[in-house]
Amino acid sequence: MGRTILRSRTLVLCVALATIATGVVAQPAAGQAPPGEPWVVTLGDSAISGEAGRWAGNTNQAPWRVDAGGAGAYDEGTPSEPLAGCHRSTAAEAHIGSDMAGNPVRSLNLACSGARTSSRVTDDGTWKPGIDFYADGARKGQALMLQEFAAGNDVEAVTVLIGANDFGFADILTHCVLNWLTSPNWWKNYCHDDSSIRDRFTPAAVDARTNEVAGALQNVRQAMANAGYADSDYTVIVQTYSSPIPRGAQFRYPEAGWTRQSIGGCGVWNRDADWANDTAVVKMNQAAVQGAARSGLTNYVVLDMTAALHGRRLCESTVGLLEERGIASWQSPGAVDRTEWVSQVRTVTTLVGPYQLQEGMHPSYWGQLALRSCLRQAYGTGEVRGGTCVRGADGISSRGEPNMVLQ
Repeated sequence: MGRTILRSRTLVLCVALATIATGVVAQPAAGQAPPGEPWVVTLGDSAISGEAGRWAGNTNQAPWRVDAGGAGAYDEGTPSEPLAGCHRSTAAEAHIGSDMAGNPVRSLNLACSGARTSSRVTDDGTWKPGIDFYADGARKGQALMLQEFAAGNDVEAVTVLIGANDFGFADILTHCVLNWLTSPNWWKNYCHDDSSIRDRFTPAAVDARTNEVAGALQNVRQAMANAGYADSDYTVIVQTYSSPIPRGAQFRYPEAGWTRQSIGGCGVWNRDADWANDTAVVKMNQAAVQGAARSGLTNYVVLDMTAALHGRRLCESTVGLLEERGIASWQSPGAVDRTEWVSQVRTVTTLVGPYQLQEGMHPSYWGQLALRSCLRQAYGTGEVRGGTCVRGADGISSRGEPNMVLQ
């Protein structure tokens, strides 16, 4: 889908003179995207920003055993990552590097951990850019950042994953873990039937979240139009959320006792785990897919990641901590197939630096690379397509990523 845009010397001279005279960088004409190498841009929240991308598997031993990204994994405080807490990791799926034919594809990750569809400042004063045109000094919405970037670069695909925080993902996770920690096995206090959780998934609530996603996607289209793109110049990839935990019967730790959290970092009741898979993930993804349909966009595809981590999820019986599987470190042979691709929820029993609380329940290093493989396959050679991504054969590909299949 690459474009070669021919400009006459006269047009170049006129643009240059106008730029000098006005001090404003000229935008490309309507329907004309800038020339150059193709780019993939990702927008959204922690599930696509690369949250937890530092860690490859889980361990309750020394953190170095799973530290694939090192202290610079999130690049916070550097010119390339000025926003603290966005956790745009070096392992993020955005960085596909090349297309399926090996041609270079550049990438920009504008997603931010904690982001909702609309920009906001959190209770602790942290800035979280939404997919909008918010502008206040250095604080800009993701749609505005996309517009500014696309005006000077050839953006061929915009991948969007948003909506979980509009449902209140962090609050739901905290509530469910606390209910597990504070109720006995013989008198289980489930979270899914508490009004504060249940009310987030009523038909009216889901409908509202769907409209918010639709609005965010409309902002993407407007940003690209403002940057001089026709709809046919690029594709929006609407992505769905991956299931982070298995159903209750597939946990490797029992409900009774404390090991589910103190060792596994996955303290939830079985019925709440079933609800998470059957309702929470389903409704969040419904908002994404139906939001795309409501947006009016005609140049989008859906990349379904729901089952991409199945068999490698947090506390799933098919995998384990490094020490449970007799693996020395994330670099040991077979580590990718025998350890988890989702980061532990680290409470007082397991929270030891350099881990961060916000990393819990997110696709970690191997999970991020798996999603990256899926995104590259969706991008193809520039003729973007949708589909459902699932695990392929064990082992890793020549690119160092888990083998994934886009169906």
